[in-house]
Amino acid sequence: MKISVLGCGRWGSFIAWYLSRRGFDVMNWGPEEDASYRVLKETGRNEYVALDEKITLTADLERAVNFAEVIVISISSQGLRGFMERVNRYHTAGKPFVLCMKGIEVETGKRLSEILVESGIPSEKIAVWVGPGHIQSFVAGIPNCMVIDSADETLKRTLATEFRSDLIRFYYGEDLIGTEIGAAAKNVMGIAAGVLDEVCVPLKGPLMSRGAREVARLIKAMGGNELSAYGLAHLGDYETTLFSPYSHNRTYGEMLAKGQRFSKLAEGVPTSKAMKLLGERYGVELPITEAVYSVCYGEGDDGTRCREAIGALFSRPTRSELSD
Repeated sequence: MKISVLGCGRWGSFIAWYLSRRGFDVMNWGPEEDASYRVLKETGRNEYVALDEKITLTADLERAVNFAEVIVISISSQGLRGFMERVNRYHTAGKPFVLCMKGIEVETGKRLSEILVESGIPSEKIAVWVGPGHIQSFVAGIPNCMVIDSADETLKRTLATEFRSDLIRFYYGEDLIGTEIGAAAKNVMGIAAGVLDEVCVPLKGPLMSRGAREVARLIKAMGGNELSAYGLAHLGDYETTLFSPYSHNRTYGEMLAKGQRFSKLAEGVPTSKAMKLLGERYGVELPITEAVYSVCYGEGDDGTRCREAIGALFSRPTRSELSD
């Protein structure tokens, strides 16, 4: 099978590395002007992986799309719609697309698979690959479990079977709405965890419980299965993020509470804004999400905002734990 991985940042380069080790013929694309591509081109490696010589690295998007039998996309979620306008100039007919990325479009509240459908890719040709795991652990040989989901039963089962290895055990997702919303939302909760780490409030247990319940309510309101919030795409990945030194989102929250700036991509920032939009659209209370939004987008001293957000959560009226 010929696979093109579009995106050569940390996840894109890892996915190319992983799939090549699984024996697939892999091409990894990145834009020539991007620092991540230039580092790989000049050195053959980045801070995470060394690209096997069997992997073809290219900055030619037409070549990458035309080469592929399966296309994996791993880029910043907010750039997906514009990126698909470029991809669709080339030969995509009949090719499965696998989204190895997490997020919700800020302007519309659309899930990433919905953006692909609106870009002209048939829903039965779209899958998402999400779940727990950090690249640093994977390349050290530490295994984990992940999820592949799709509206098409055959596609997700084929991909999960073809991609599985001793390093990644795949499960079939059963709820595309819940899988995508849960995966995106865990980055928001990761920021909250980082804030707690700096403020030194021992609330990660309650954060995991209440955060998952909050996300479950939103998934249900959107027509998904609320139990998806307690699966690998959200709670499983969420738990990994909350305690990991490698998580960009947890680190972003910790540095924000210190009044510092994190220079790398933290998808939870725009996702908090997108989820706030969805909460308003579907009439669902999302107090933790709104607290994260307030610390990411508010004004004034960062540390003060973080402490005030925690105080506001504790001042909310008493309610039933499992109510909607």
